[in-house]
Amino acid sequence: MSTPSFASLTTLRVGGAPSALYECASAASLAETVAKLDRDRVPLLVVGGGSNLLVADGELDLAAVLVRNEGISLDDDLRLRAQAGTEWDAVVAYAVEHGLGGIEALSGIPGSAGATPVQNVGAYGAEIADVLTRVRLYNRETGADEWVDASSLDLAYRYSNLKFTSRAVVLEIELQLAETDVSIPLRHLGGERVPLAEARESVLATRRAKGMVLDAADHDTWSAGSFFTNPVVPSALADAIEAQVGEERMPRFPAGDGQEKLSAAWLIERAGCPRGFPGEGAPARLSTKHTLALTNRGSATAADIAALARRVQDQVRDAFGVELHPEPVWVGL
Repeated sequence: MSTPSFASLTTLRVGGAPSALYECASAASLAETVAKLDRDRVPLLVVGGGSNLLVADGELDLAAVLVRNEGISLDDDLRLRAQAGTEWDAVVAYAVEHGLGGIEALSGIPGSAGATPVQNVGAYGAEIADVLTRVRLYNRETGADEWVDASSLDLAYRYSNLKFTSRAVVLEIELQLAETDVSIPLRHLGGERVPLAEARESVLATRRAKGMVLDAADHDTWSAGSFFTNPVVPSALADAIEAQVGEERMPRFPAGDGQEKLSAAWLIERAGCPRGFPGEGAPARLSTKHTLALTNRGSATAADIAALARRVQDQVRDAFGVELHPEPVWVGL
């Protein structure tokens, strides 16, 4: 039987075949597998839900290590632990069902629990850094299986020191939640706090409307979610862009030290890349629901996705002098 390709292991549904595939159903198995491959000097890629990966086409000289250890537990101090391979949205559903607040705004984000600290996932006014206390890691440099404090991960906007480094593999995460009847203030509701279950449904409805909840029948969800991070630029450049476009209420948010965070989606649209860009017939297109998602319309290759990403980057740079940075990890491209 042939080895499954990365097209079957990622939400973008593109990518070639790994040299070998290892499915790890426990934290111990995951650590042992990575350790053995490292000892044998076999290049590898750790794959959870595959929602943040853009993997090259063709035969790939690397092994795929699938994170499939699952499970959720809760202690008396309301510390929730989730095995790395647990579906992230199942963690959120568990918390909401048990009347625990703090992650309801992160409903519907695809992928596994182990991936959440790697890029400090966030949405609608919340991010994993708000509740993450510790992470259990297999340290590929020392061989240690150890719990480390969240403070050691340098968590920032869509960043941790685990991202792009491959220095360690997440085995388990620990979150500090709180008993509550109402949600955190939700950005998409203007800062309103609502009952937890209502908050979750509201977030899911908003994400579905943007094609950000996985649906095999909807090509707008054959994506890696938001493909570019929101750029942080000097306030003077933000002023210049606002004057250039000539629209009121350009999305801009203080980012400290004379910097402001702009909306990547807003910039993409005003740089001449509307929803569905570059148009019917293209195998890779911007989502018809949200310009921040690059989508596979059913026959795209990794090269098609990469080419579209570069085209969007070029147009935004040419129009506004702003460099957009991809959020997914590119492998072999």
